[in-house]
Amino acid sequence: MYSNKENVNILTALLVAHGIRHAVVCPGSRNAPIVHNLNECPSITCHAVTDERSAGFYALGMTQMLQQPVVVCVTSGTALLNVVPAVAEAYYQHRPLVVVSADRPAAWIDQLDGQTLPQPDALGRFVSKAVTLPEPHDATERWHCNRLVNEALLKKDGPVHINVPISEPLFDFTTEALPQERRIEWQQADVSAVMLNHIAHMFRQAERPMLISGQPMNPGMDEAVCLIGDDERYVPDFVLYTGGSIVSKRLKHFLRKAKQTWIVNPTGEVNDTFMNLTNVIQGDGEMVADYIRFMLEQEPHPFVMLWQELLQRVQQHARQFEPTFSNMAAVKYFEQQAAPGYRHYANSTAIRLANIYARETVYCNRGVNGIEGSLSTAAGFSLVADRPVYCITGDLSFFYDQNALWNSELDGRLRILLLNNGRGGIFNLLKGLEKSPARDRLVAAEHKTVAAGICMENDIYYQPASNMDELRQGIQLLLTAELSRPMILEVLTSHQADEHNYRAYYDSLS
Repeated sequence: MYSNKENVNILTALLVAHGIRHAVVCPGSRNAPIVHNLNECPSITCHAVTDERSAGFYALGMTQMLQQPVVVCVTSGTALLNVVPAVAEAYYQHRPLVVVSADRPAAWIDQLDGQTLPQPDALGRFVSKAVTLPEPHDATERWHCNRLVNEALLKKDGPVHINVPISEPLFDFTTEALPQERRIEWQQADVSAVMLNHIAHMFRQAERPMLISGQPMNPGMDEAVCLIGDDERYVPDFVLYTGGSIVSKRLKHFLRKAKQTWIVNPTGEVNDTFMNLTNVIQGDGEMVADYIRFMLEQEPHPFVMLWQELLQRVQQHARQFEPTFSNMAAVKYFEQQAAPGYRHYANSTAIRLANIYARETVYCNRGVNGIEGSLSTAAGFSLVADRPVYCITGDLSFFYDQNALWNSELDGRLRILLLNNGRGGIFNLLKGLEKSPARDRLVAAEHKTVAAGICMENDIYYQPASNMDELRQGIQLLLTAELSRPMILEVLTSHQADEHNYRAYYDSLS
């Protein structure tokens, strides 16, 4: 049996019709009719997450794994505002997050009634579409409700917001079946063969062409730019950029020396990252990149070969450099040993170490560079993954997002490598900040917290490592242990050792 609220039933029927299969739901009374309906649908799996901020990132992680829209459903009031960080990240990652919020009737907004605030458009420009459904009383309003839901669900290139006012009484579940609702379909054309050939022609005829893929990563590029110095032979004249954020600030500044950039992205958005954009192509960047790589295998380009030799030198340096016990040593050993699985790196130092050592696909919330949802994103990803999910995270990011572990649905697919040096280590590397007496306590947020207690509270298998032998043993356990619940390997280092190894790595490039 379903809710007797017609707008809720129209919404539910269209979520099913549009292929929604997973919903992250948060507790609340106003959204209870929606949660009830989602739970009643045989084709939708509901995942309960209490913390709305964490829930938004859980859903984001699921969209990454499934490549499909995922619902996050919240109640009225500030509950909606708590999903803004995840929505902003999804916006810049172009992930199809569907935010469904319950709302009070419009007459009660700003009347000092509990849990009321203006929810329409509350997520601002971070959603591709925002609609507020009517509570239908006639055929025209039912048509309007149907059309609004369809309009929102047709937007697959970013997050959308469906706001659902629900009048009391709320808990009447007497409708036997969902209505048969019209589903509107929309087809997007791929990059045409003519356009693909044109891009390939421009790439071939350039004297110094470069293919740059944004996220997930560009391994070795940061070090390569260090080695180049002022050598103009390596500066491209034509950059084909397949979108996504780039971690290395040094690389972005270097590519601003190029004469022109063509960008391929799914939205046709103008992203002038290198300040020399000349062409924007709406399409599948990965498909275009694969085509160019295949072309280069058949017809090697001298400039590309020059860069490949440089990147091979960088990779050799990464293999030969032996860091002492540190965050760098942990990531290097992990990436050397890692079994098949998915990798989620948290922001800041962790993703920079991935850029040095990772050679597999890496996920990271680089859309807006926040640390707050890295663990929740990996946790949500793990719930729908077919292999282990490894989350490599620094301490501030981990402790900020510890509510991600407050979930009984998590299991042994989630494995966490926690790099704990008692502070935000990246702040040690920012030139000039060492002059501020506020750096250590207030900016880098130094602390003495460890994860053992959190693991005990949440039934998480815990293993600490305080030296290289314990690190190697712990990583082997992280990779091979058969567990029914998640595991955390906490690598306890000093920020001085981490800073020394990071600087030594770059200083020894030659």
